[in-house]
Amino acid sequence: MPPVIVCLLILAAVCVATWVLSLLTKEYSWVDRIWSIVPVVYVWVYAIAADLADARLDVMAALTTLWGARLTFNFARKGGYAPGGEDYRWAFLRSRIAGWKWFLFNLLFIVIYQNVLIFLFTLPAWTAYQHRSPFTVLDVVAVVVFLTFLIGETVADQQQWDFHRWKAAEIAAGREPHPRFLRSGLFRFSRHPNFFFEQGQWWVFFFFGAIAAGSVLQWTVLGAVLLTVLFIGSTVFTESISRSRYPEYAEYQAETSPIVPWFPRRRRAATA
Repeated sequence: MPPVIVCLLILAAVCVATWVLSLLTKEYSWVDRIWSIVPVVYVWVYAIAADLADARLDVMAALTTLWGARLTFNFARKGGYAPGGEDYRWAFLRSRIAGWKWFLFNLLFIVIYQNVLIFLFTLPAWTAYQHRSPFTVLDVVAVVVFLTFLIGETVADQQQWDFHRWKAAEIAAGREPHPRFLRSGLFRFSRHPNFFFEQGQWWVFFFFGAIAAGSVLQWTVLGAVLLTVLFIGSTVFTESISRSRYPEYAEYQAETSPIVPWFPRRRRAATA
């Protein structure tokens, strides 16, 4: 059986499982909980189908495993796998979408669309499987860039983790935390550096397939494109919540690049 068919069968099973679990538990973060796990499974399916004899596919599988391990650890320590560990944004949306509309949103977007997206952004492994060729210098460059993005995301997530622990300690001590949201470290150069590094890794993953095929004109770029679109939408939605909680967030937006790290803009002088 072709590995892409095996992955499609896994995709169907995961869709059913996450949908049923969301109905049974009334929690809607089940796709979030498998987000760092299922891609690893998909890529290893392609590598194993090549008998672990293709260096490029083996490296792609190893890098995806590192990506998945880091993301799983970060998600777990924030309580994402614990009962009640649902992403706060789903609860926010659920308060505005009720009844049958939420039922359809859960089925079509949270479950089906996001699971299909996971399948799509791992498809460059299918391209590499179809065009098995020697490992090249371009592959080495791609590995270095991927690992750089992985390290960047690890640093960003650690800075965020440290900040929220400090913030919780300040509140527990009866003090008003200042600042109320993270704007130092990597977050001084990007409001969402972790988003940038996450997307960057999957764009590099696409280039592995392009290197194997000898051309960047591959339809499997669709996964990376749709992932970027999803992150843009998520950024807009997340920041709308942040602005409603913290009026000073508008100032941060005016000074700091939204996703791609860049030097902060100078504050505008107050005018009469």
